[in-house]
Amino acid sequence: MRKLTKGSVDHGVTLAGARSLSSQQLKLMDRLPPSRLRFSLHPFAILFLITCIQLTTLAQAESGAPRVFLIKANDLITTRERIKSGDKKTEAALSKLRLDAEKALNSGPFSVTSKTVTPPSGDKRDYMSQAPYFWPDPKSSTGLPYIRRDGERNPEIDKIDNHRVLDQMQAAVETLSLAYFFTHEEKYAAKATELLRTFFLNTPTRMNPNLEYAQGIPGINTGRGIGLIETRGLTRVVDAIGLLRGAKTWSEADQRGMENWFDQFLRWMLESKNGKDESAAKNNHGTYYDVQVVSFALFLGQRELARKVLETAKQKRIALQIEPDGRQPLELTRTKAWSYSVGNLDGLTLLARLGESVDVDLWNYETRDGRSIRKAINFLTPFAFGEKKWPYQQLGEWPPQMLFPLLRRASEKYADPQIVTTVSKLPAVETTDRRNLLFGVR
Repeated sequence: MRKLTKGSVDHGVTLAGARSLSSQQLKLMDRLPPSRLRFSLHPFAILFLITCIQLTTLAQAESGAPRVFLIKANDLITTRERIKSGDKKTEAALSKLRLDAEKALNSGPFSVTSKTVTPPSGDKRDYMSQAPYFWPDPKSSTGLPYIRRDGERNPEIDKIDNHRVLDQMQAAVETLSLAYFFTHEEKYAAKATELLRTFFLNTPTRMNPNLEYAQGIPGINTGRGIGLIETRGLTRVVDAIGLLRGAKTWSEADQRGMENWFDQFLRWMLESKNGKDESAAKNNHGTYYDVQVVSFALFLGQRELARKVLETAKQKRIALQIEPDGRQPLELTRTKAWSYSVGNLDGLTLLARLGESVDVDLWNYETRDGRSIRKAINFLTPFAFGEKKWPYQQLGEWPPQMLFPLLRRASEKYADPQIVTTVSKLPAVETTDRRNLLFGVR
């Protein structure tokens, strides 16, 4: 916190009010994300707010519950207790997780500055990528402007490594954080901390909290709102941070630094042209924009923002994207209609999962004419089991197994004979599968 002088105001806190706060309370107030402190509060209101935070923190500390949003904290705690008790059913999955974590110890460090090209800003700390489905125009002597070939990835995009580096960082941090949570071995937390500091916090290597130059199209633009689909994995980073709570190497400064980064990134998403464009997207891009906004808002304690986005999603996403018979027409027009239909539905179920944190029920929301997540699941299910032939385009592989995790996720919410029968048809989850540790799949 800034030093307070006579007559000064810091985040709406008067000097007299600040003097009434204990050092413990001041420390807690300093941990609040910046976005929570941009309005004037009466000192007594601040005391009330801090008391609530203290009680929440105490409850979490006593329960050992990690602050996660896409993963269920209670499932994680139950699994950890089973591991401690020597439950043989967890051994194979835990051994595989350890193996993955040992490999991750030798990974990275990862940074957006590793790319060989420089963004138009001149700052290599700005994330940069190229649109995957755009190719040189064979009718143009320079190939510019690039033209769209939906579903066909241009290998040229690999020349800019930021998307790959981001994915690698997310996977490694998630694996290491889970390994730390289940084993309490500090080496895993230490490596996760190193990777997070390098990618988000250390000045020379940190990613600037924006996506101004994501998915640019040569000859047309230097970046688009569509590029925000590439950071949807940051929701896993948010949960990973929650798993690091209590680790010796994860400091208060690290926590504040990550909160500050996500606060800036969330504001960019809400206020920038690219962010607003993605928010307005009607297909899967809009869905995953909402998933990110809600996840980051919950991480920052902005529950009202999360609730507002989720309530809006009832009409803006579910009612708009799903037909009464369960079809998702905006995804069915794609050249990989199955992949995009399942992918968007996955995003909608993630939104529903996040909604549980603020008592917004998207699982059971249904419009008057029957549009719902449940209907979308029912529409796709017969195709996954070969009961119907997929009548839409799907370039490349047609993977029915893409739907299986969604069916298991849905079975926890729709306990009726149809769902029970469907889930009973699913192939058994491998004993080494990480989901056995995360979601209680047996």
